[in-house]
Amino acid sequence: MTTPLPGPLAHLAPLLSHYGYWAVGAVVLVEDFGVPAPGETILIAAGVYAGAGRLNIVAVAAIAFAAAVVGDNIGYLIGHYGGRAFVHRWGRYLFITPERFAKAEDFFKRHGGTIVIVARFIEGLRQVNGIIAGTSGMPWRRFLVFNAIGAALWVGLWATLAYVTGTHITAVYDAISRYQLYALIALGLLIAALVSRHVLRARHQT
Repeated sequence: MTTPLPGPLAHLAPLLSHYGYWAVGAVVLVEDFGVPAPGETILIAAGVYAGAGRLNIVAVAAIAFAAAVVGDNIGYLIGHYGGRAFVHRWGRYLFITPERFAKAEDFFKRHGGTIVIVARFIEGLRQVNGIIAGTSGMPWRRFLVFNAIGAALWVGLWATLAYVTGTHITAVYDAISRYQLYALIALGLLIAALVSRHVLRARHQT
């Protein structure tokens, strides 16, 4: 059967053809604790495969979501127990330089829990999201909630778009990437507003 993947995704065809769901889970998992792997790309490719009837879209989404959450939590444990010293010593093997990590950590601290959601959509932050949460001392339960929300939104967006648009996904991806910053700002403001409303309601009820 001819691969349904468009040019930029075609290199993942052998991996998906041979390992299917295992490939999706493994690549998304390792990307989420710092390994430079094409997690987002393979999710999109798997969505295109599902649209062509080669995979089940529900299974793709469920596996990607579970892998994303578990991967980020592994990253959290690395950051929490290993700390900055561990990241600075071993991070270079994952292309996480001290400078890059410091910038990401500063950005993370300034935006709090909301960035855990938004970081899921930002290349570079997605890979170190959990590690930074661990080193910065964010409570695990708080991280888990925001991380799960971000993973659900991320998987839902790309799996659905790839499934629906098929081989046209690369054009859609380029268009979204072009306006990604504005979309993320809008998403961040929306999330902040919802969280603020929830906090205010809780205070009024006490």
